[in-house]
This record gives sequence, C-alpha cells and structure tokens, in this order.
Amino acid sequence: MDLQQRIEELYARAPRKFGKEYFRAFDELKAGLNEGSIRAAEPDAASPTGWKVNAWVKKGILVGFRIGKVRQMPLASSRKAAELKNNSALPIGFQFRDKETFPLKWIPPAQNVRVVPGGSSIRDGSYIGRNVVCMPPMYVNVGAYVDDDTLIDSHALVGSCAQVGKKCHLSAGAQIGGVLEPVGALPVIIEDEVLVGGNTGVYEGAIVGRGAVLAAGTILTGSTPVFDLVRDAVHRRDGRKPLMIPPGAVVV
Repeated sequence: MDLQQRIEELYARAPRKFGKEYFRAFDELKAGLNEGSIRAAEPDAASPTGWKVNAWVKKGILVGFRIGKVRQMPLASSRKAAELKNNSALPIGFQFRDKETFPLKWIPPAQNVRVVPGGSSIRDGSYIGRNVVCMPPMYVNVGAYVDDDTLIDSHALVGSCAQVGKKCHLSAGAQIGGVLEPVGALPVIIEDEVLVGGNTGVYEGAIVGRGAVLAAGTILTGSTPVFDLVRDAVHRRDGRKPLMIPPGAVVV
C-alpha cells in the first residue's frame, strides 16, 4: 500500500494499543509535510475554487495526535538536529510539554529562514519555504505551508493546515485560522503576494486571491458577506464553496 492507503487504513482503526506501523506511517507523513512534497491542500485547476483538500493528510495528522503521549520535550528541536551531533545545528530552545509526536521543527540551513528570537515556535510537520522571515513571537502549526519570501510578523498565527503563498506579508497580530477538522473541509488559503494587515483574522476556509490586500482589523469568516464595489456583487460562502476574495482586491 502507498502512504495514503496506509494512513486511511490506520485512521479507520480504533485499537487500544498502537503498533510500530502507526509511527512509521506518521513519520513518513511528517517528512513529506516538512519538505513540502505533501500538502493538506494544493492548487487544482479543475476545482471551482482552484484548490483541493487532501483529507487523508489531515487524517494522518490526527493519527499523530492519537499515538503521541504528552511528555516534557527536549531542548533540541527534533531528532534530525540531534542526529547531526553538531552543536551549531542544535537551536536554542525552551522546555515545553506536548505530544511526543509533535516536537519543534528543524529547519535546514539551506532554506535561509530567519527565526528572530523571542518566543516563536514552528511545529514539526509544517513547511517553511526559502527566505521566510519569522518575527517574535509568532506560531506556525502542523500541516501549515508557508511559501518562499514570506514575512510572518510579531504575534501572527499560521494555523493548522493553512496555506500561505510566496511573497506574502502577514502583519503583526494577523491570525490565519487553522482547519484540521472536519477532515474534508478546505483550510484557509492565502495566495501569492497577499498583504494581510495588522490584527486581521481569516478563518473557516476562506480563500484570499493573489495580490489582494486586507486592511488592518479586517475579519473574514465563513459567514462574512463582502461587497464588491467594482463588480457590484456580494461575495459570500455558498454551500460547499468557501468565501473567495478576488485577486487584487482591497478589502476594508
């Protein structure tokens, strides 16, 4: 069976004990999420929204929560960093308690990612592209995808499975909500070159089109109607179709 089939099969089980096959499958899933080859959602030209959700990936993340036990986490960000046996590769961390299956993420030096000190955390099982800048304190959750040259400013959140494009600016206090369950629900999508203003919140699977600008303090949810002055239309969630902000729009 391929990884997707194994995840689907393990997710459907309800055992009292979890065997090695669970941990092997989850480690493979996390490796793919970390390198960006596996995504919770991905572009799909055939979809009305331009995106499709990979429900099996969300199921795999939920399997990780099932099998992990809460324990005191070590300072090293991950087993990968420890394997290098190089003090320069062991980041300065902090003690915390969480599921053992979700340590902090180890970021390869070649990615040229800046994580400025001061309380930021990036969870293992997320993708951080090249030249991303993370200002403190900020948080990136499992399943999230942050593409190249994006800035995540102070007090910003990239929630579970959220997808953020290239050259985006998530301003201070911006909240990109997570959508882990239901597993079939589309996560929040921020396409390339979007400016998300300070203290802005995007939730419930909304899609913000390429080059859009969300003014400071804007809140977008599944129940938010957005009036389009250019097209004289109202954008809102319609059934299974999420709220979609057109490319290049300025939302105030």
